[in-house]
Amino acid sequence: MKDEEKWLEKAQSLDAADPLREWRDQFYFPQKDGEDLIYLCGNSLGLQPKSVEKFVQQELEDWKKHGVEGHFEGKNAWYYYHHFLEEAAARLVGADKKEVVVMNSLTVNLHLLMISFYRPEGQRKKILIESPAFPSDQYAVDSHAKLHGFYADDVVVEMFPREGEETIRTEDILQQITDLGDELALVMIGGVNYYTGQFFELEKITAAAHAVGAFAGFDLAHAAGNVPLELHDWGVDFAVWCSYKYLNSGPGGTSGAFVHERHGNNPDLVRLAGWWGNDEKTRFQMPRKFIPQEGAAGWQISNAQVFSMAPHMASLEIFDEVGMPALRAKSLKLTGFLEEMLDAVNAEAGNQRFKIITPRDSHHRGCQLSILVDGGGKQVFEALTADGIVADWREPNVIRLAPVPLYNKFEEAFRFVRILSEC
Repeated sequence: MKDEEKWLEKAQSLDAADPLREWRDQFYFPQKDGEDLIYLCGNSLGLQPKSVEKFVQQELEDWKKHGVEGHFEGKNAWYYYHHFLEEAAARLVGADKKEVVVMNSLTVNLHLLMISFYRPEGQRKKILIESPAFPSDQYAVDSHAKLHGFYADDVVVEMFPREGEETIRTEDILQQITDLGDELALVMIGGVNYYTGQFFELEKITAAAHAVGAFAGFDLAHAAGNVPLELHDWGVDFAVWCSYKYLNSGPGGTSGAFVHERHGNNPDLVRLAGWWGNDEKTRFQMPRKFIPQEGAAGWQISNAQVFSMAPHMASLEIFDEVGMPALRAKSLKLTGFLEEMLDAVNAEAGNQRFKIITPRDSHHRGCQLSILVDGGGKQVFEALTADGIVADWREPNVIRLAPVPLYNKFEEAFRFVRILSEC
């Protein structure tokens, strides 16, 4: 890598001017030989906030002290636990607090909401999904097609990039929605594509779906805590997201769900019901008839997962204090700096040794850059790992990098590119 001193000086200057630089100290980093690894894998599993232990310990103490009465007498009474998360979760995705609920895991929530929002009737039975979609999303939509007696290949429509391109153009998605017209029942895509890192234009997609009479729902696993979201104002019908990636809430962490108020306040909407979704005022009267809580909370089935939600509460407290505008501002700078250095390495080689397949327009991506390595890509990835880089490999030939604004430094981006150029 040429001009290393220049790049290093620029990285250090950006770190010195970074208003979020002190937040790095609030996270634990995996180490090798006593040194922090360069962790660029927050799009797969975020690092542990140091405050998590205190939040989990609080619930352990209340369980020890109160037993079952912890549901009402604990510091954070478990009976109401999901309410302690809803305001911060709502701010994160641009919603009213009644429109969000934290519960279950991501694909469980997707299944629950598709029961309500995939209601095929007559010729309106098709589902539009992106390709490549995350496999769990693909499995979910295929299984709902089968649940209604259809062959998935007949009703699940996949959107592909144009030949020779890596990402899907918005105008092609909108045209596909228009072409499907009154055959389309549901648009269900990932807000940020897991493979390419493309941030789809959700507001435009939602409007197009509604224009032909379809619902619009999104898997925000790679979007929540990564990119700015305004689910209420965009009119999105429903959305789900996990908490263990950018939201740093631990492996297998709890999930979030959004249901727009125009649906959440409709008690007649078909759903799979459970007692925790019943009106809190009558829940312990054990009524025979299900009366859903107002809003997204009416989709709850079982008791709050307190020991999964406690780390999430710790993380949401951080996001509330830092704010998505500040995180987004740094994310654009950090990813842009990484992109600039990667381009320089390719230019020095005189040929394109690898290709960035994430959109070049920073408004159409989050803090992930996916680089396609033709020939020997897996060996390059393994060499990076041996040199202390924690990144992510996706078949057949993509290395995913996620410099996270909460805890990654510009100098780490520099060090990654220097090691990559040597590999």
